[in-house]
Amino acid sequence: MNDIKTHRRMLQTELFPGGIPHLWCPTLTHFQAAHTADPKRIKAHLATLAPHVKGILVPGSTGEGWEMTDRDIHALLEIILDAAAMAGIRVLIGMLKTSTDEVLACLDGLEPLRTHPAVVGVTICPPKGSDLSQQALFDGLAQVLTRGWPTALYQLPQVTQNELAPETVAALVTEFANVILFKDTSGEDRVAQSGLDFGGVFLVRGAEKGGYAPWPRTNGGPYDGFLLSTANVFAPELSKMLQLLDSGERAAAEALSQKLETVVSAAFVLVAEFPHGNAFANANKVLDHCRAYGDDALAIEPPLLYSGARLPQAFITDGVALLRAHGLLAEKGYLASSRGS
Repeated sequence: MNDIKTHRRMLQTELFPGGIPHLWCPTLTHFQAAHTADPKRIKAHLATLAPHVKGILVPGSTGEGWEMTDRDIHALLEIILDAAAMAGIRVLIGMLKTSTDEVLACLDGLEPLRTHPAVVGVTICPPKGSDLSQQALFDGLAQVLTRGWPTALYQLPQVTQNELAPETVAALVTEFANVILFKDTSGEDRVAQSGLDFGGVFLVRGAEKGGYAPWPRTNGGPYDGFLLSTANVFAPELSKMLQLLDSGERAAAEALSQKLETVVSAAFVLVAEFPHGNAFANANKVLDHCRAYGDDALAIEPPLLYSGARLPQAFITDGVALLRAHGLLAEKGYLASSRGS
């Protein structure tokens, strides 16, 4: 294990000379038509994230990655990678596939991007299936890890219908030094709270329930950082919360965390019954639209999803009211200057 930990530490240092970012974001994908990304809108959003977020997952569930074709993903990466490199943002490429064979085929197609200066690795989930044993999950992930790419393991039982046991994660990281990060969106946090040795793997929480301030190690929690869908909207506030914890200002950090949790919970309830897309993407697209346009948000058509479905205007009305009630809506949003251009 010591040799594996040393190799992992060396790889992490090579990929992240300034240290692994503590705040990551699975970025939204903005669309100008069904299946067609909007480069200008995506780059504008990325520019707002850059001061606060130095690591992104593209595409994650929030970026509608489970629905995209490989061609769509490559087109999205063409938009993002050079802009991310210029902004000093590191990119994990999401390979959100339901079978090991699909992941391996996708990995083959990504080989030309392996040396891109913004790319630090890939993110993979276990193969899908509620009936799969822990050994089957291990074997499926091991086939991918054998390829040698720096890899983040992604716990997402809401989609995969299974959950990696802490012992399975520990076995994987003991064998494969190229596992550099583990993300858990289950909301159960069994891996991080297990007390097992994960050999220096960087643990990030992706669940929105349960608040934010209690989870970082700087506040006695089990995680090294976050990879949060709501960093698409609240990157400044989440970054501030982490800074407050770093400086020991726990009361202020917890107050900010509680405000964000209240708003985020309400936003997820708002989109819960919408039959298109997924809640992570839909809730964040509503709030991002409001913060992008500020007081003009109601005058701009609501965002599109990958399928071409458009979010209802009523969501924007409620989103504006929600953000305004909590002092989180600026008069002029980050896209105000580009309106009508």
